[in-house]
Amino acid sequence: MAISRTKLIVAMALAAVVSDFATPAFAADLTAAGADAAGNKDGTIPAYNTSSSLESGWTSGKNRVDFWKYKGEKPLVVIDASNVDKYADKLTPGQVALVKVNKGYTMPVYPSHRDCELPAYVQDNTKAAAGKASIGSDGWSIKNAVLPSVPFPEPKSGIEAMWNFLTRYHGIGIDWQDGYTIVSASPGQSNRIDVRWKQIYYYPWAKEGQPTPLKDDGMLMGVWYGYSQPAALSGQAVINRVYFKDDTESYYYFTGQRRVRRLPSYAYDAPLIGFENQYTVDQSLNFFGLPDRFDWKLLGKKEIYVPYNSFGMLDTKTPIAEGAQENFINPNNRRYELHRVWVVEGTVKSGMRHTMPKKLLYLDEDTWNAVVGDDYDTQGKVWKVKESPVIPISELHGACSADQFVMYDLNDGRYVGDGLVFGASKDPKYYEKNDGNVAFKDDYYTMESLQQQSSR
Repeated sequence: MAISRTKLIVAMALAAVVSDFATPAFAADLTAAGADAAGNKDGTIPAYNTSSSLESGWTSGKNRVDFWKYKGEKPLVVIDASNVDKYADKLTPGQVALVKVNKGYTMPVYPSHRDCELPAYVQDNTKAAAGKASIGSDGWSIKNAVLPSVPFPEPKSGIEAMWNFLTRYHGIGIDWQDGYTIVSASPGQSNRIDVRWKQIYYYPWAKEGQPTPLKDDGMLMGVWYGYSQPAALSGQAVINRVYFKDDTESYYYFTGQRRVRRLPSYAYDAPLIGFENQYTVDQSLNFFGLPDRFDWKLLGKKEIYVPYNSFGMLDTKTPIAEGAQENFINPNNRRYELHRVWVVEGTVKSGMRHTMPKKLLYLDEDTWNAVVGDDYDTQGKVWKVKESPVIPISELHGACSADQFVMYDLNDGRYVGDGLVFGASKDPKYYEKNDGNVAFKDDYYTMESLQQQSSR
């Protein structure tokens, strides 16, 4: 049978995407990130496309969605309580429960797009180092990785997939000059929490070149977080040094004492300060910190509706009360698409304790971002449903990030929204390289540095 011209062009395009990675250690039908280059059988997930979805001309302060070439699309379907069972095979157990339990909650589903692209040096590192990274004898730490890259483009275990997530590329750092974390009020009460802050993330291994986890003091991530409101927290600040293998170090500035103290344990399921025990450290961004307290099992791939291309989550022109509504994030600021994800199950290790002993994470095949997560309680029931939408970032030239976070509590009806910039005075800024920002140095994330910054 003759091949049509259209099919031939598609086949040639796919070949161009994967040809550079057709090595013995890298399957020929995969993209640079290790994703399946082809679309799905019925065409609802397209083939991978390396052309940028972002038009030129965006600068800080402009609405990002205005420069997205698919901005005029309309929803294909809106999932709600009346039809959720029809689409349950394309949803997580937590998503199904959320739609049924949270009155009025909807999921607008749009056409799918696969335009996220890694920088050339990240692709080159992934190709050159394919098959070299390994898991340590402890069963969870990473060894021999050359970063920035996808260390395990063809993961064989849950912990390998988790390290792809933990070292996902989204620049060397992110600077939020203004943002919010909210905890919605309990049903029928007026105890909503609105915390305003400044925040910086730093990834020392993500700069161009071939750094390894052993360089830069073995630091996986540096975090600076300073409260600006409410008044009771204003001026307080915290620094986290998250390591590839060692325990996280956390330092906190107390305004009343005008001193910095080291926090004894600010990791895992410790509650974050200021949120009435609604938000633990390791829930942020679907999972945060070291993976050592869980056994991770790779359950394979699944097609599900996930938050994707959700530019509305970066719309500073939406007032905070309008974007973060009473019971959920405004559906006008959310967008869902059908994508393939890796499903990873985490079960707390024997002898360890955790308030949520089981979790399922859904990792986007194209970016390795954790886009959805379900946390289970000690009775084996879904307790928390978490989402982080994938968004193309202009500053990173097509790379995509997922740094807004929403978590719904199915038991008490409250929800947490974090990394929100609704009503913020400035956009978050993503950095591909250090342009002189003093925050993108290792010594910024120290006890002495926090004391100096806070005492000004």
